This record gives sequence, C-alpha cells and structure tokens, in this order.
Amino acid sequence: MEYNLFPAPCGAFVGDVMPMVDNGTLELFYLYDTDHNGQAYHPIHKFTTKNLFEYEDHGLMIGCGKPEEPDLALGTGSVLKGQDGRYHCFYTGHNDVMSQKGFGKECIMHAVSSDKEHWEKIPADTFFPEKNFAVDDFRDPFVFWNEETKCYWMLVATRETSLGGIIARYTSEDLHKWRLCEPLYAPKSHHMLECPDLFQLGNYYYLFYSWNCVTYYAISESIYGPFVEPENNVLDGTGFVFYAAKTAQLNGKRYLCGWVGRTNQRNDHGPYDWAGNMVIHELIQYDDGLLGIREPQQLTNYFSQYLLCSAVRTCGDTGEFNGSYNLRSDNNSFALVDFGVRPPAMLLECDIILDKDGYAGFAFGQGTDYNDFTCLTLDSKNHCIHYEGTKPSDLEDTLPFIKTNFHFDPNVRYHAKLVAEKEIVVLYLDNAKALSSRIYHSIDGAHIAAFAKGTDAAFCNLTVRIPQK
Repeated sequence: MEYNLFPAPCGAFVGDVMPMVDNGTLELFYLYDTDHNGQAYHPIHKFTTKNLFEYEDHGLMIGCGKPEEPDLALGTGSVLKGQDGRYHCFYTGHNDVMSQKGFGKECIMHAVSSDKEHWEKIPADTFFPEKNFAVDDFRDPFVFWNEETKCYWMLVATRETSLGGIIARYTSEDLHKWRLCEPLYAPKSHHMLECPDLFQLGNYYYLFYSWNCVTYYAISESIYGPFVEPENNVLDGTGFVFYAAKTAQLNGKRYLCGWVGRTNQRNDHGPYDWAGNMVIHELIQYDDGLLGIREPQQLTNYFSQYLLCSAVRTCGDTGEFNGSYNLRSDNNSFALVDFGVRPPAMLLECDIILDKDGYAGFAFGQGTDYNDFTCLTLDSKNHCIHYEGTKPSDLEDTLPFIKTNFHFDPNVRYHAKLVAEKEIVVLYLDNAKALSSRIYHSIDGAHIAAFAKGTDAAFCNLTVRIPQK
C-alpha cells in the first residue's frame, strides 16, 4: 500500500466510506472507484485498522449485480451488527435501466454476513421510494439500533415533492420490513442531503450530511430534532477535498471518515474529481455543543522521531530569535523562511500570529525563485484557510474557492499542525478546522517554507516529526 495515513486501493480510489467498529477494530467499508467504470461500478471493498496508521486491505466485500438487477451499480450505505448477532449491510442499488421498466433508478438493498467478509444479498428486502419521493434520488441508507424506542432506524437521502432534499426516516423491528415516518430533517436548502450519519455525544445529537462537494453538520438536543445548523458548520474544505464523511467511535473517540478527491492531471489548481484517498479526522466537542476536528491522536505514535528544523535560506524581511521566526511584509512584497526539503511524511507543529489583514502560512516549491512557490494560506483578510496552487505575488488577486472558513483576529496565537504524506497535506488549526489538499508542489524534493504577504507574522515553537526509521 502506497499510503500509511491516507489509504487507497492499488490502482483505484476510495469513494464514500461506511465505517463501523467491532472488537476494537475500525472497519472501513467503502465504494471502490476507478478511472474506467463501466455500467457496473462502485462495488463495496474494505480496509481495517486499529491505530489509524496501519491499514489492512480486505478487498471485495459486495459485488455489483447483473444488468437486469437493481444493483448493477452500488451506492453508499452502512454496516451494523444486529440484535440477531449477524452483520447487516444496507446499501444503495443503482441501475439506469430500471426507471425505463417503471421503477426508480435507485433503491435500498440488504445483505447479511456472519463474519463481515462473506456477504449474502437478500433481494426480497429491496424497496423503492414512496410515490412522493424522487424515483431517481433515493439512496445512502444509514441504519442503527435505537435503544430508546427498541427498534431500528433507517435514514435515507431523497427528495420529497414539496420539501426538496430531505433525510427520510424509516423504522423496523426485524431489519426486513420498514415503515415510513416523518422526515428527520427537511431544511429546504439543498437539492439532496447525501450520506446522512447520526450520533450522540453527551447531551447533543449530531447529524452529518454532504452535498455540493461539502460535508456539513447540524445539532439537536433530541434524536427527533429539530436539527439546527451552526453558522459555521463545515469542518473541512469545499470542492471535494473532504466529502461524504460519516462517523464511528473507536476506543472512546469519535472519528469522521471521508475522502479527499483527486486530479488526474496532478495539478494543484483543482477542482477535484469524485473519490481519491481516505482521510480520517478526530472530532472534538466543545462546551457549547459545537464540534471541532484535530489529527487522530494515535499519529503521535507514528510520528515518533523529531527532526531538526532550521532555516536554510530566507527571502525578504525576516528575523529569528530563540527558534521563533518573524516575517514582515507589506502589500507589495512577501517574506519567506525556507526550511529545506520537505520529508515525504511529517507532522509539523507551530504557533502562528498574524498582525493584521493579510496572508501567512506555508509555501512549497523548488529552487530559489520563491515567487514560484505555492501557498497554503491562513487568510486573515478573507477569514479562511485555502489552497489553490497560488504564488505569493498572486494572493491579493485570488478569490479563495477551495477553502475552510476560519475567523482570524490580529495578534492572537493560533496553533497549527500540518500532517503530510506524499502529496496529501492536511492543515489543522486550533483543533477547530482543517483543510485537506493535494499539493504536488510539495513533493519530489520540494522545500517547505513559512511565508507572509501583506502582514507581519510570527512562527513560534516550530517542531517537525517524522516516522521512526
């Protein structure tokens, strides 16, 4: 496997992830994607891990159906251990021909297993959308046992005639026959609310869903709702940098499991295509019920060797004192401290202070023409984190479009962690937000640097750790 932290199958890509935990192991079922999909596509494969840096590829779990069957192509679902002791996978069946025969293109399907490795489909349990639901948008079943009501709940992403995109709710006593209830969530704000995921942390219930290349969340004090979306309810970026994220709880920690998209041209400008490598964040709950994310704490065991990090070259107005670097820049210039070649896998950690509205962060590139470097930017002017492969001199003219919102105040210390493996780079800020990216400018011997543009910035307490050799 080429990646330890961000797994993908050999010669293929990770699509929507369906995580579950069993016996201390995170079981990561996912849609298997390639660049040469035919009519049959997205079979369900699986990785497993106990520590989030060693993954085992279990290969195919549930294959595509025949041309005349409703699951010629497969879509997202969920896996659970039922009250009967068996494992159950509910997933989306998709067949473009079915709608021509009087059925919708999409339906909910069911498979069972005694060992999570060998699965048997149960065609008799297949069901299609209600008459008031969109026949071609009925997918992504999320099933769980509700201890309070002593029955199973199923959440389904669909469209309702008068409400638009909704999360429909069904209940069942036996996982075979389902009864439609009132929608769990109908915000009248999106065409669809894909890949729903519902869980409880403390006194709050959290509902995650995805649409328009972004993963969102909403909060309620009751499992029945109403669910309210926080003003800033996106934890990672836009533009397929982190999509279709669903959660699982392992060893007392709740993890958000999604994927970072890909670009076939290996460019840094986006936008990303659907599917890529798996990315897993650790969720943090704040006292007010809001959520943040950080790198999984298990990565401390992976990045166990400290690496000496010091400046090899500077550009512009810079200074260094006791390991802290001060960069001073106006709108017509930029300052940069070059720390040398970026390790293939690393965890960089530091505090960053910005003086006023401007740009600071990390830059990547080769050679000594630092204006050819590209910038992973903490943007206090537009209050976001973003990366589009932009050079320092072009930041003023760049409107962020692959970004995560983050409010910056002047002269406040922000704690940044940069987790990188090959071209995949994830920036975590203050255990609150993240931005996942593919930065091809950062590999193949490229250097990593700190930069500032249009502001004064300080980079303090900088450390770099790499995997033990």
